[in-house]
Amino acid sequence: MPDIIPFSTALRERSSNAHSGSEHSGFMADLMQGRGSRDDYIALVAQHWFIYEALESAAEHMQDDPVAAPFITAKLTRLPALEADLRFLIGDDWRERIEPLSTTRRYVDRIRQVGRTWPGGFIAHHYTRYLGDLSGGLFIGKLMARQFGFDTNGIGFYIFDEIADPRAFKTVYRDQLDSAPWDAEEREQVIEEVLVAYQFNTDLFTDLTAARSARTA
Repeated sequence: MPDIIPFSTALRERSSNAHSGSEHSGFMADLMQGRGSRDDYIALVAQHWFIYEALESAAEHMQDDPVAAPFITAKLTRLPALEADLRFLIGDDWRERIEPLSTTRRYVDRIRQVGRTWPGGFIAHHYTRYLGDLSGGLFIGKLMARQFGFDTNGIGFYIFDEIADPRAFKTVYRDQLDSAPWDAEEREQVIEEVLVAYQFNTDLFTDLTAARSARTA
């Protein structure tokens, strides 16, 4: 009898190509290889604010849902750090000086939609963002600090002070995915929503590249 693959493993394997494609987009590759500017980084932080405002608002809505609640913790909350980063990078009037790109608007709309109606869809976006933050995001933060001369100001988004052991945290998170009460059809739908989230990320990097070209033309 073949071994049953844990859902978290199936999810990671099914989304690995989409994850890699998003992570190695031209915009992020440039930023991580020293070809991006401080303005490019600020543009990325600004779009993150809109995304996490939607995601963490959805978390408030889902916090009493028996399926979603185990995944929700203040230890992951990123919005205060993003706001502190934007205040440092742009100034006290940062909110008046940023606006969502077209993909960000669609991404936010999707998060708000599933965040009101579908716990599995909410968890799909939660997983895509936060487990990425706890993996490659930690490296990105250190890289941006080195490239742009930041200490902790400007990269607070990537610092998880309340999570002492990210690897252990991710293990628990994956255990929660495996124990979620989803049947095969629901699990498939959750995987598909993770792929949707990765596509939004890839499309956002395309938007950011276009915005950079317009800014430097």
